Amino acid sequence: MSSGWEAGADLVVVGSGVAGLTAALDAAEAGLRTVVVTKDDVVEGATRWAQGGVAVVLGDVPGDTLDAHVADTLAAGGGLNDLPAVDAIVRGGPGAVRRLRERGALFDVRGTRLDRTREGGHSAYRVVHAGGDATGAEIERTLVAAARSAQLTVLDGHVAVDALRDVTGRVTGLAVLSADGEPGALRAPAVLLATGGYGLLYASTTNPATATGDGIALALRAGATASDLEFVQFHPTVLHTGPAAGQRPLVTEAVRGEGAVLRDRNGTAFMAGVHPRADLAPRDVVAAAITRRLAETGSDHVHLDATGIDGFAARFPTVYASCRAAGIDPATDPIPVTPAAHYACGGVVADVDGRTGVPGLYAAGEVARTGLHGANRLASNSLLEGLVVGERVVRAVLADRALAAVSAPAEPAPALPIADRAVVQRAMTTCAGIGRDATGLAAASDAIESATVTAVPTGRAGVEDAALTLLAQAVLAAAGTRRETRGCHVRTDFPERDDVHQRASLPVRLDAAGRPVVVADALVGAA
Repeated sequence: MSSGWEAGADLVVVGSGVAGLTAALDAAEAGLRTVVVTKDDVVEGATRWAQGGVAVVLGDVPGDTLDAHVADTLAAGGGLNDLPAVDAIVRGGPGAVRRLRERGALFDVRGTRLDRTREGGHSAYRVVHAGGDATGAEIERTLVAAARSAQLTVLDGHVAVDALRDVTGRVTGLAVLSADGEPGALRAPAVLLATGGYGLLYASTTNPATATGDGIALALRAGATASDLEFVQFHPTVLHTGPAAGQRPLVTEAVRGEGAVLRDRNGTAFMAGVHPRADLAPRDVVAAAITRRLAETGSDHVHLDATGIDGFAARFPTVYASCRAAGIDPATDPIPVTPAAHYACGGVVADVDGRTGVPGLYAAGEVARTGLHGANRLASNSLLEGLVVGERVVRAVLADRALAAVSAPAEPAPALPIADRAVVQRAMTTCAGIGRDATGLAAASDAIESATVTAVPTGRAGVEDAALTLLAQAVLAAAGTRRETRGCHVRTDFPERDDVHQRASLPVRLDAAGRPVVVADALVGAA
């Protein structure tokens, strides 16, 4: 796109959540001229909505070990995790949490040590938390305060449009739009994408309105590879208050960790025969079990019975407030819950240092596929990944600085496929949620295709709608290719897991026409 203004930096960070702000702070401390670009106010990222906590082994819980955390992560990931990545991120957790606390983060304590809870898929009480169930909010508060204290340059209300590249394909900066639609160019030899996921592909999600897949779309257009896009994690327990769309209040998994039990409309506890850990099974197992029970009973929600938890309001103030706003008292009333789109397990293929396949382009946090999550993310590993990789990426940028980018003129904004957002969300919710088959996936693709026009995106909404259109096509391509059931990806026409022919991640790239395709000859290896 043509630029109305230009500015320079050593590193441009896109996104203001845990991964982005951790990296930006470390980069500034290392002497890099750093600019943060964020679509809303700096505090409005997805991180602040995270409730449960940070999964980390600090060495003070008897019987828990780093190896156990690694094993739990691999068990949840359905055989598609990258073992070296899991090992590096889990072992980097204690130091990253310590440094976050040094920046001022206040976690809940019990006696002389940090309090712990247990969540689905974990074999031990290892999840540290803050404010009961406001861990994300405390982490975001800490990082925003540190950013303001460090006088970081933050361009809020600015939308990342495209990566600028030279003739070799190396990134030379970022094209952006300001809140009033004015185009600009940030020249930098390094751009870090920390933009979160794509929960807004679905009508009902726990994600804020910013989660439109912009970073993955930008990376794909820049020549990067994405992978594991079909593995969209649906959180099992989102507060159900009727057929509302948009962001829905989350009921943290830690509620089940403290003893709450899932029951169907008849009051029957149904998880005991589904998985050895019953209500604390991994998220994909619980979400699928709820979906089956809803179909069997003809209901639109199940109940989470937390009436046996003493001091619920003090332990889970965020959940309690959401329930009371809906006229529910968790002390006496079962909480109506249903699954909703929550987390993208896949994203831009990147190593644990944030490097993608495009020189100068880095990715960290939910936008990235490091190999930590595989086919299903273990609860509370997301904040862990953001902290650890957010730190590591800065060391990679510093190491790569000798590979200077050559500035190139900004190109006019290209015309892109754009479909009506409501059509995309309806098609994905109906045909590509929990339980997919070939007929439904094809119907979703046809519905989106028929609603697509090619145009130059204008303003934030246009950029987001183009990203959602591209992500929908990419998810459908991967979901149609993976003809098995694994982790978050449930194929009703292929209900079994296939470790013979399907045990590899599916890389997605753009073809010459700009359409996402699965690249069968470049499979991403599995552990």
